[in-house]
Amino acid sequence: MANSDRWYSSTTQVFWTCKALIEGRTLSTRTEIREVNGWRLAAVCHKLARKYHWPILTEYRGPENIAHYRLAPGTDISRLKFPPSAKALSEGGAQ
Repeated sequence: MANSDRWYSSTTQVFWTCKALIEGRTLSTRTEIREVNGWRLAAVCHKLARKYHWPILTEYRGPENIAHYRLAPGTDISRLKFPPSAKALSEGGAQ
């Protein structure tokens, strides 16, 4: 695996993020920590947006300015490119 392809977060977290976003969820780091003990949500969302062209919206909430991520309304899930660890989602699998 080339260094540029390395995510520095587990494939489980990448899969979880993709699955949650296509399910229409809004995610924050608190959600990620609670559900998958992860700390790399911002990095995963950044990579999905830049490398895979996912239309991820970021909203900063509260006095701590905590980032919340979601897919743009009207996103056609069938047109998204998926990272290797989440390819099963593009095929309708791994529920």
